[in-house]
Amino acid sequence: MITANFDIEPLRQIIREEMERANFHRDKQNELPPMLTITQLMELLHIKRTKASELLSRADFPVFREAGVLIPTHLLFQWIEKHTSWMEENTDYYEKHII
Repeated sequence: MITANFDIEPLRQIIREEMERANFHRDKQNELPPMLTITQLMELLHIKRTKASELLSRADFPVFREAGVLIPTHLLFQWIEKHTSWMEENTDYYEKHII
């Protein structure tokens, strides 16, 4: 029989931080209206109109054009989560902040 001893507290801390981060995003999303205007998108992402226009012109960016230009909030957060994987695969950002 193999027994291993390790300090589980660092793992608990990582789990706690990830749960807090997930709750923050869920709470933030619930505070927002179901559809965002371009101005609200710019404020939320801290970007200027040029970058907002670039995002809105992307084929994969969620935008509802039938009633003007509106961004479905829940789809925006899904899009962000989907595209965050690029950072995981191409940078060491998460390694620096998790360890």
